[in-house]
Amino acid sequence: MSTDTTTPQFPTLEDWQHWTLVMGRAQQMLMEAWADSLKAGEPVPGFKPGAAAPDPMAFLTAGAEAWSKGLQAWGNLLAQTQQAAETKDRRFAAAEWRDNPVFDTIRQSYLAISDQLLKGVDTIEGLDEEARQRLRFATKAFVDAMSPSNFALTNPEVLKKTLETRGENLLNGLRHMLDDIRAGQLTQTAKGAFEVGRNLATTPGKVIKETPLYQLIQYTPVTDTVLKTPLIIFPPWINRFYILDLTPEKSFVRWCVEQGISLFMVSWKSADESLKDVTLDDYVLGGQVDAIDTVRDLLGVEAAHVVGYCVAGTTLAATLAYLQAKGEASKVKSATFFTAQVDFSEAGDLKLFLGDETMALLEKLTAESGTLDGRYMAATFNLLRGRDLVWNYVVNNYLLGNEPAPFDLLHWNSDVTNLPAGWHRNYLETLYKGNKLVECGGIHVDDTPIDLTQVQTPVYIQAGREDHIAPPQSVWKIMHHFQGPKRFVLAGSGHIAGVVNPPSSGKYQYWVNEADPADLHEFIEGATEHKGSWWPDWLGWLKDQDPAEVPAKGARQPGEGKLKAIEDAPGSYVKSR
Repeated sequence: MSTDTTTPQFPTLEDWQHWTLVMGRAQQMLMEAWADSLKAGEPVPGFKPGAAAPDPMAFLTAGAEAWSKGLQAWGNLLAQTQQAAETKDRRFAAAEWRDNPVFDTIRQSYLAISDQLLKGVDTIEGLDEEARQRLRFATKAFVDAMSPSNFALTNPEVLKKTLETRGENLLNGLRHMLDDIRAGQLTQTAKGAFEVGRNLATTPGKVIKETPLYQLIQYTPVTDTVLKTPLIIFPPWINRFYILDLTPEKSFVRWCVEQGISLFMVSWKSADESLKDVTLDDYVLGGQVDAIDTVRDLLGVEAAHVVGYCVAGTTLAATLAYLQAKGEASKVKSATFFTAQVDFSEAGDLKLFLGDETMALLEKLTAESGTLDGRYMAATFNLLRGRDLVWNYVVNNYLLGNEPAPFDLLHWNSDVTNLPAGWHRNYLETLYKGNKLVECGGIHVDDTPIDLTQVQTPVYIQAGREDHIAPPQSVWKIMHHFQGPKRFVLAGSGHIAGVVNPPSSGKYQYWVNEADPADLHEFIEGATEHKGSWWPDWLGWLKDQDPAEVPAKGARQPGEGKLKAIEDAPGSYVKSR
C-alpha cells in the first residue's frame, strides 16, 4: 500500500529475489533462535520440535486483515463520531496518518471506535464497581493493542521505512524481538549506555554497614556544615535505590547532599534463597528500625528524619506505629512519604492483578526457589501503561527496527530486583487485598499490634497527580490515619517523574493547600499551584522540624566514625542480580 499517489511499479525479478532473500534470512534467524533455545533447554515460545518455523509474515501482517475488512463499516460510524477522533496522539504524529486518505480513515476510525468502546464500559448495567474497573482496564488494553500503528501493513511509517531499507528494518526488528525473548524482557533503552557506578549512582559515599537484608550507604558531605538531624532514605525493595541517584543532574541524593543534609541510603539486597523466609518483621525491625538505631548511634543524635518511597513507605507507616506503641517514637524526628499507600481501598489498577488466578500463578512461579523473578513485576508495571511502555517499543524496536534511545530512567526500570516470594504474597494478600494495615491490630510487628491512628510523628506526604501505581486519592488517605502534623503536596506527573523532578529541570508543578481540606477534591479546589519542583518546599519543611547545624567533621564523614567504610558507594548489593 503506497503512502502517496504515485502509481507503483511492478516488482522486477531483482525485487522478487531481494524479498525472497529477506524472508529466507528471517526464517534462518527464527530457526537459529529455536536451535539455541533447545541447547539451553528452554524452547522459544511458539516453537515446537518437528514443526515448521513460524512464518515471519504472520508477525508483520497481524491485524491488517481485520482493518481492511472493517473500513467500510467503520467509515459509517466515523461520520457519527468524527469529533471524538480528533485527539492528540503520539502514535499518529507522522504526517502520513493525515495526508494519505486511506491511513487518515484508518486513524480516525480507530480513535472513534476506541472512544465508543471505552465510553460503553460506563453504560453497561448490572456491574459492581470492581467488575467495571476490571472491564475498563481490559477494554483499554484491548484498544491499545489493536491500534493500527502496531501492525506493519497498517502503519505508513513502517511501510515507508520497509521500502527505503528494502526490508532491513524488519530483519533488525526480528533480531531485536528474538533477543528480548531470550532475555525474557522488553528492551526499553540502548544497551550499554548506562552502568551503575559509572554514570548512574555516582554520588560519592561509602557503605558503612552490611546485613543479610541491606547495605547502609553514608554520603560524603560537600558543605562545611550539615543539618544536625540526619536523613535516612528507605527506597522500595521491589526496585533499585538509584532511582533517587540517577545521572548527577537528576539525582535527589546529590541535591540533598548539596543542601547540607547528612544523608544515608538503604540499599536492599535482591532476594536469593537466603531471604526466602523474610517477613514484615524483618523489613520493619531488621531493616528500618535497625538503620535508624545505627545512624543515631553513629552520629550521637536522638532522632533521624526518614523517607519511605512507595512500598517502603507502607512499611514505614508500620514502623512509626510500632515505635509509637513501644514508647520510642522520639527516634524519628519526621517522616516523608513519596507516593506511598497505607490504605488500599482505592489502590487503583494494580489491584486488578490480585485475582485468584494471579495469586495461584505467583505460587507456582515461586514454589521451587522461594523468590520471585523481578521481570514478572516489571512486566506488570509495564502493562499498567501498555501504550507507552509496551506498544511504543514494539513499533520502534520490532517494526521500525530502530535501536531504543538511551534513557537513564528506563535503564533503571529494566534493572529488576528479585523478591522474597512468601513476603511478597503476604504483602499482596494482607495489605493490598485485605487492607489490614489500617485496621487497629490488623497486623502485628514482633507481636505488637499496629495502630496507625496513634502515630504523632510530623509527616510530609507527596503524591503524583498522574500516578497510575499509587493514585493520589489513595495516597491522600494517609491524612485520615496519622494524628500528628501533616503536609500534603500534589506533584505534577506520575509515580517516578513526579518524584524525580530536580529544580534545575524547570518541569511540572506542584500544589499545596494551607487550609484544612477534608478530602482530595477539597484540597484541589482550594490549592495554590507552584511552578517547578516541589523539592525546595520539602527542604523548607524539613528544616522547620530542626534547623540546627553541626560541622561536617568526624562521624559525619563516611568511615570516620565507629563504623568503618566497607566499600565505595553505590555498593555491591545494588549490582547483584
